[in-house]
Amino acid sequence: MAKIPPPLWLLAEVTHSCPLQCPYCSNPLELIPKKAELDTEVWLKVLHQARKMGAAQLGFSGGEPLVRKDLEILIAEARKLGYYSNLITSGIGMDAARVEKFRELGLDHIQVSFQADDATLNDYLAGTNAFQHKLEMARAVKANGYPMVLCFVIHRQNTDRVAQMLDLAAELQADYVELATTQFEGWALANRDHLLPSLEQVREAERVAHHYQEKLKGKMKIYYVVPDYYEKRPKACVAGWGRVFLAVAPDGLVLPCHSARSLPNLELHNVRDHDLDWIWYESKAFNYFRGEDWMKEPCRSCDEREKDFGGCHCQAFKLTGDPTHADPTCAKSPHHHLIEQAIDTRQLSMQPTQPILFRNRQNSITKKTARI
Repeated sequence: MAKIPPPLWLLAEVTHSCPLQCPYCSNPLELIPKKAELDTEVWLKVLHQARKMGAAQLGFSGGEPLVRKDLEILIAEARKLGYYSNLITSGIGMDAARVEKFRELGLDHIQVSFQADDATLNDYLAGTNAFQHKLEMARAVKANGYPMVLCFVIHRQNTDRVAQMLDLAAELQADYVELATTQFEGWALANRDHLLPSLEQVREAERVAHHYQEKLKGKMKIYYVVPDYYEKRPKACVAGWGRVFLAVAPDGLVLPCHSARSLPNLELHNVRDHDLDWIWYESKAFNYFRGEDWMKEPCRSCDEREKDFGGCHCQAFKLTGDPTHADPTCAKSPHHHLIEQAIDTRQLSMQPTQPILFRNRQNSITKKTARI
């Protein structure tokens, strides 16, 4: 096996708590309770250890990271350590004064997420009245000199409104916009029948995105990636297992990718018990999908294996029951028929038999799926 490179990107998932109830949330269905979260001292240790190993980019995410009372402490320490730090947030739990404070403490980047461009649909998907506050926070971010970065998670319920989303982004003077196609993990997989777009929707969204890329060239950068289910080759999950990225979950479990805790027979380790250095370089979990020894056909002989590394192991497990299978989104996979069945026009045209499952199960909404 080639020499293992150091991690470059640390994702600090500081909490699973969130005031929103998005049905496409990538958090696991079994959310980590607040009482199990790492305390400030341990999180500071994590930041120090990852930086010493070479990590340069740090993302604060959740859940909603703003619910952590010690977020300012972590941001200040990240600045001292020399990280480029990014806050990934819904904006709920923030006001203009807190944005200004983040700037003073050295936070480099704030990404504000929207559920839609329209208040009614946005608030339906969020499970609360959040749209107007998001607008205010986006403007506060811009006013404090940050690059304006907006994220719209797109899926069947809102992908027909990509043009309106980009119009809103232009109105807010966004510098960067991510049209983040829903990845079917966690809550999104549970709600796939409600969220998976049709091929026609995907083609139209791509056409609109390309039109606005040309229209706003030099003013706003727009990122749109075709959903996995409509690609013929899989994407390299987090740039390859154990190559660039590591995540630390709210309870301290260290993950090679966001969803790795769902995989069977994978002995994951906790920062409470082991140093990040040992976990990254020595643990079986991080070495499990490094190299090519784990590969089966068709991955083993594929001339693209060093490009996509077999795709998403979590997706392979969720759809086939075996994480060492080729990602079914790949047309070469013997399990690609599972994707074809999911995107079958007849299947997508059927009304889902189960109600949409919102993230906070105790407040799950059973009303019909919104279409606006």
